[in-house]
Amino acid sequence: MSPVRLGAVAYLNARPLVCGLDRHPDRFSIRYDVPSRCAALLHSGDVDLGIVPSIEYLRGGPYLAVPGVAIGSEGPVASVAVYTSRPLGQIRTLAVDTSSRTSVALLDVLCARYFGIQPEMRPMLPEPERMLRECDAALVIGDLALMFDHAAAGVQKIDLGEAWTAYTSLPFVYAFWVGRAGAITGPDIDLLVRAGQDGVVQADVIARSYFAATPRWIGAGASYLRDHVKFGFGERQRAGLTRFYHEAADLGLVPAFAEPRFY
Repeated sequence: MSPVRLGAVAYLNARPLVCGLDRHPDRFSIRYDVPSRCAALLHSGDVDLGIVPSIEYLRGGPYLAVPGVAIGSEGPVASVAVYTSRPLGQIRTLAVDTSSRTSVALLDVLCARYFGIQPEMRPMLPEPERMLRECDAALVIGDLALMFDHAAAGVQKIDLGEAWTAYTSLPFVYAFWVGRAGAITGPDIDLLVRAGQDGVVQADVIARSYFAATPRWIGAGASYLRDHVKFGFGERQRAGLTRFYHEAADLGLVPAFAEPRFY
């Protein structure tokens, strides 16, 4: 039997979900990409299962989700943020990271429902300094958002995880394992869930390995995994995801609302 082809997000926040999977090369082969690329590979059939942006569940398939583990937050997430040189209500142009899908949709929802603004969205490569030179504000995600020194840049940081929870009183789910029916077996699911559960308690080990070349970030990376990212996929997370899907469908960001279905 050929290994299941896994597409994983290359950022630090996804590493706990793949913890130890490299010890099963007979079952899994793993490639790492930015979130938008992970989604494209799943949609095209070039991976069997992917950690994909949650909005992409409604843009292809039909898909099923692996239960129990996801990448989410409840309150500040630290790695999905709008950086702005102006007060929120005065933002007219907003650069959005081309590597993101869910965060752009989340920003669309928050602008329409919570922030009360209608900025012009300009897709750009994730280069915060250039984005902020050319636009009033910039949406940046992942490791770059986590490490960007906004105080030194003289801009305000608006954490979108914090904004979502303030708006809805619910968690937000950014990404989770998604595939087509029949892509994985019961034992595969058990390994994926166990990997996520093991990864949650190994924040220090994961951060030390991930930032081996830049050890000054190890402490911040471990704190981020422990204190900001939530890896469960229980009832509250499902409620938050369903709310997001309703909001996205109402704004025409996805073809239609659908409840997430699981293996």
